[in-house]
Amino acid sequence: MSCSAQARRFLTVPMHVALMAFGMTIALAEVRTVQVPDAGKPAVARVDDGGTVHLIYQMPDGPQYVRSTDDGRTLSAAIPVIEGAAQPAGIEFTCWDMVVDGEGRVHVAVGTNAWKLKLPHEEWGYFYATLDPGAERFAALRNLNKKPSEGFSLAASADGSVTAVWLADKLYANVSRDGGRTFAPSREIDLSSDPCNCCTTSSVYAEDGRLAVLYREERNDDRDMFLLLWDQATDRVDRKRISVTGWKTSTCPMTYYAINRSADGFVAAWPTGTNYGIELARLDADGVVALPGVTPVAGHAGHRTGITALSASDGSTLVAWNDKGQVKWQVHDAAGRPSSPLEMEQTTGTGTAAVVTHAGDFVIFH
Repeated sequence: MSCSAQARRFLTVPMHVALMAFGMTIALAEVRTVQVPDAGKPAVARVDDGGTVHLIYQMPDGPQYVRSTDDGRTLSAAIPVIEGAAQPAGIEFTCWDMVVDGEGRVHVAVGTNAWKLKLPHEEWGYFYATLDPGAERFAALRNLNKKPSEGFSLAASADGSVTAVWLADKLYANVSRDGGRTFAPSREIDLSSDPCNCCTTSSVYAEDGRLAVLYREERNDDRDMFLLLWDQATDRVDRKRISVTGWKTSTCPMTYYAINRSADGFVAAWPTGTNYGIELARLDADGVVALPGVTPVAGHAGHRTGITALSASDGSTLVAWNDKGQVKWQVHDAAGRPSSPLEMEQTTGTGTAAVVTHAGDFVIFH
């Protein structure tokens, strides 16, 4: 039975508010929530250039992929990301990230529990799978770096470049110039970076083609958030701190965070401080924090719990995060002020998956 034929709750949160400004009615972005099929655990969601929503969710036998052409109201039949080949007993596959390129090809970053099973170190690496447009199954899983690593993220550009970013004491990447068919050998992105090794990375290509990478530093036990802008054509890297709240701790806080494109640059969100309070920042095209600066969000994250930030066409920004079995969210207006109360919905797992549709509304999967 296809997912689109299954009964599914589709909740509309009362956020479609009208404002009067200069005699005109302005409709704010709506927030809707969609339940993941089969009580799965939401992992990551994206919207492609044509408006199709792509979702990956975790099941006991591995990550599953579905798509929607009506902003999540119905979902396709699920396709397993991991296909066929015999696997070691006890191996588990987990989706870290997913992107969709301009041709509609789906790219997925996958990690395993090979370290827990004491498998050879090369099996502790960054695994990668793709789904071609119109295909009914994912291509065979590939091990991109064959070394102990984590913090996996993916980015795809309009010119066919795909970059896999990861952590192994330093910040590394593998770059493809042919849509993920082949990747260059691993390389360190920036020699001055000293990343927090048990946190993560989040990456996205900017409108000008540079790769933006969000990560947490650990130098001198100062756990600040930094943004790298990497011009892969010239190999120039610009690096800047974007967090303002200091967080000094001798142990890795093990946090997740996110950066995404916006109309005029980027939007990013991360937890900070001993209470893991969430902060939001809009960044211009050069990664400079824009007014009103870094702003607090009415919530707290935890160890390795999902968080995302998305910007709609009207300038509003959704921040959504996972907190103790609930997905919570708040919308901020174009001036950075909260424009909604804190909302929440029961969820499974520790991930957060949300999209902003082409119509300018937000959809959160739970």
